[in-house]
Amino acid sequence: MKPLHLILTSLFLSLSIPSFAQQTGGDTNNGDTTEAGDEESNATESTGPRRFWQASLSEGHYMVALDRISTISMHEYLLDGGLVVTEVTVDTAGRALTRFYHIEPITDAGGRDEVSRVVDRGRELLDRAGQKAGTDAHDMAQKSYPATTHAGTIEYRIIDKRDLDSLYNSLRKSWETGKGRKLTIK
Repeated sequence: MKPLHLILTSLFLSLSIPSFAQQTGGDTNNGDTTEAGDEESNATESTGPRRFWQASLSEGHYMVALDRISTISMHEYLLDGGLVVTEVTVDTAGRALTRFYHIEPITDAGGRDEVSRVVDRGRELLDRAGQKAGTDAHDMAQKSYPATTHAGTIEYRIIDKRDLDSLYNSLRKSWETGKGRKLTIK
């Protein structure tokens, strides 16, 4: 049996994280401005500065020289037994590792049941509290000091998984072709 603090932590994290339907974004074409992925995606892609890939997100901006990228990856993992994380990482010749990630409660990955209804109600309450405080906690990267605060790590939370798929596709194509691109997620 799990210790109570792990169960409560997983439940709290589940309550604070929005869920969206998962769909895979499609590839983008080579036009000047395109929808990056599904027509449902909030991401748009355009020609960017030569030799650079950049992302403009609600919580900040990221830019990297294409010739400094050493690896990119997209993978999923289970966090604390209650959250499914889909993550895109960008490793560079510099000292910073960049993470773009989408989180959803494992209850959303499976069928809907009473637990899902409780999670949905918790999200509503957190949304209301955020509106009163004037902050949108759903857009912010989730960290727990000191466990997830690492020097040299740049983190961005992507709310819609389709936007994360579009981000990866844009980054991969830009790196493969050497052509600068800019991805904007509204």
